[in-house]
This record gives sequence, structure tokens and C-alpha cells, in this order.
Amino acid sequence: MNTTPNVFETIEGKRRKLAAGWIILGIASLLLAGLLAILLVLSRTPAIQDVFPFIDFFKVALVVHVDLSVTIWFLAFAGVLWTLNGSESFMGLGYAALCVSAAGTIVIALSPFLGACHPLMNNYVPVLDDKIFLYGVVIFFAGFTLLLLRSLLCIPLSGAAKSEDGALRYGLYVGVVIGLLAMITLLWTYLSISKDSTALRYYELLFWGGGHLLQMLDTAIMLTAWVWLARAAGLALKLPPKAAVTLFSILLLSSLYAPIILLTHGAGSAEYIHQFTELMEWGIGAPVIVIALLIMASLLRTEIEANMKHLRAALVSSMLLFGAGGAIGYMINGINVTIPAHYHGVIVGVTLAFMGMTYYLLPRFGFGEPAVKAAKIQVYVYGIGQLLHITGLAWGGGYGIQRKVTGSAQGLDTFKKAASMGLMGLGGAVAILGGFLFLIVVLKAMRRKNNIS
Repeated sequence: MNTTPNVFETIEGKRRKLAAGWIILGIASLLLAGLLAILLVLSRTPAIQDVFPFIDFFKVALVVHVDLSVTIWFLAFAGVLWTLNGSESFMGLGYAALCVSAAGTIVIALSPFLGACHPLMNNYVPVLDDKIFLYGVVIFFAGFTLLLLRSLLCIPLSGAAKSEDGALRYGLYVGVVIGLLAMITLLWTYLSISKDSTALRYYELLFWGGGHLLQMLDTAIMLTAWVWLARAAGLALKLPPKAAVTLFSILLLSSLYAPIILLTHGAGSAEYIHQFTELMEWGIGAPVIVIALLIMASLLRTEIEANMKHLRAALVSSMLLFGAGGAIGYMINGINVTIPAHYHGVIVGVTLAFMGMTYYLLPRFGFGEPAVKAAKIQVYVYGIGQLLHITGLAWGGGYGIQRKVTGSAQGLDTFKKAASMGLMGLGGAVAILGGFLFLIVVLKAMRRKNNIS
């Protein structure tokens, strides 16, 4: 694959407007999450953390921050690419999906100010055990399910193994199938698990299977973004369509094991938990490694044009953070801050890929071209900050610092423990700066028009 993609060069009006709605939803969720991130980092930074005595508020902010910056941002961006690569059929369903998802996002973002509390730090989709927040989650996932159904009907599969764009549309379609399996798994689990367990245990189990599948969905979308960024940056990527289809099929076939887990293991059993963990680990590994190696090889032999260097920066930073997060995963030993170091690396890897695609797509939505130099600086600031952030967390995890705690509960009773969390705080602060720079670059570009028809 060595040509600039054509699929985004001829975006028709209806698809462009609907896709722009999804990217606006994603950017809005990032803006709200960024504001909350300031409090999160300060509340865990030595010498500053003591002025944040409201631990419950920290946890409420953390729950909403994670759901906005991960779940909603990622799935909204999936909506962007699915919409752009689909037909104009069922546009009413598409707008219904967007409006319902946006309504759910608004309820989630406002829920702390409407009295929602009782934060629970369960994995994948942490919750506030409060009706207002939970209504928001249900509404958002209802809208997302409508998006999945429309995408299943509208993304063409013809020529998947014969053309470059066809292979990548196949990758996006794989993401749709995995997303539907995630929603089915979530509903199945809801109907199957006992309501008698503690609230934390209940929500941990509720989102366990579906959460792992959503990670596989995010990976499928990220991989298509990597390849599109590589092509847009002019890289001579040696990835034949048949090979791309094969790699995406590994993700697809792995995800199809999920119904077997549901049918053979009781929801919440030890084997259920283990099987979904193994499913994600084995399903993601090979496609990510192969595509990353091919892109790195092409980076070494290709000179990038000056006006595309921000796309290269996003691509390289995304692969570096995703790889670092994956490597840290093998260092996990116990319940400590090595765990968030792992998933922050992986999550940020996905985010950087989507940031790069946002820069590429904005002028194709009719907005102005992002400032290349500012965009490149933003990517590196955000990437370096997050690398320092996860390094500090991984370092602290080696000393047994517990996750999801703040203030004196962290037990920073030695210089090395304090230094590790200090590095975490420094990296987090730099990353927050990079996050706000992204919003500034994007919003400035959106204020300008390029008169696209």
C-alpha cells in the first residue's frame, strides 16, 4: 500500500456532515475530560496532593474523565470512519444514532453536577452508582448500537482483498462486528449475573467481557488509522490487500470466540474472566506487531514531505506508546500502579492515532488545514508527557504503590516512591498541556473554511 488514499478525497455532502457530527462529539468529550484531568493529576502529585482532601470528588472526577476520554472519544471516532466509508443509505438512522449518543454524553458529563455520586472504580466503563449517570450510559450505548446497525448495513465489502481501500474498509467492518458482539455480551451478562454481589463486583463483571471486546474494536480502528496515516504521509507501505485482510481476520475470528465463552462459562466465573483476558491478548498481538513492523520499515526508507510531518509524528508516537503500554503489561505483578501504566500507554497509543487522523480529516470536512508545525509540536508534547507519565507509574508499581488511591493513602514514605509519582505528575502535566494544544490546533482549524463543496 503506497498511494495516498482516495476514499477521503471525494467525501459527499451527507456523509461529510454526519461524520463531522461524530468528530465534534468526540472532541467535545475530550475537552470536558481534559478539564477534569487537571484535578486528577494535581491530586496525586507530591507536595500538591495535600490540598485535595476530597477523595470522593477525586473518584467522581476520575470516573467521568475515563468515560469521556476513552469510551466516548474512541467510539465517536469509530463513528467518523464508519460513516465516511459507508454509503448514504439509512441516513435517518445515522442521525438518530448521533443524537442519542450525544444525549447520553451530555447526561454523563453533567451527572456529577446533578447530584450523581457513589463512584466505583471498576474496569473498562467505571461508573457512578447513581441513576442519573447510569441513564446516561444506557442512552449512549443505545445510540452506539444504532450506529453499529447502520454501519453493518452501509459499509461495502466488495473487493476487500483486491484493493487497498477495500482492505481497510474490511478492517472497519471487522470493528463493527466486534462492536455488536460487545453489545450482545454486555446485554447477555446483564441478564445473567447475580444482582446480589457488591456494587463494585457487579459492575466489574458486567463490563468485563464487553470491555475486552471494545478494546479489540479500538485496536481494529487504530490499525486502519495507522495504515491510512502511513499512506497519507507518503510512506511506501508494503502491505498487500490480501495480507491486510488476513491480519484483520485474525481479530475477527478471535472475537467470534466470545459467544462460546458466554455459552460455556458462567458470567463472572474465574474461567469466564480468564478466557476473555486471553481472548484479547491473543487476538490483538499478531495484527499489531506485523503492521507496526511494516510501517517502521517504510519509515526508514521514505523521506516525509514537510507538510506531512505532523502525520508522521502522530503515527510514530502512537506506535511507540501502544508498544510501551503493551510491554508494561508483561510487568504487572499484583494490584498496583503498573496496571494503569499499561492501559494508559495502550489508550494513549489509540488516542494519538485518532489525533493524527483528525488533523488529516479536518480539511476534508470543509474546515481549514491545521498548522503543521503546531500540530507536530502538539503530538510530541502529548506523546512525551504520556511516556513520562506511564514511566513514573510503572516505576512506582515496582515499589507496590497501589492504584486508584490518592493523598496519604499512596504511602509515599521513601524518596524513590515520591520520585516515581513526581515523574508521573510531571508527565501528566505535560500531557495535559499537549491535550489542550490539540484542542487549540483543532478549534483554530475549525474556525476556518476551505470552501469545499
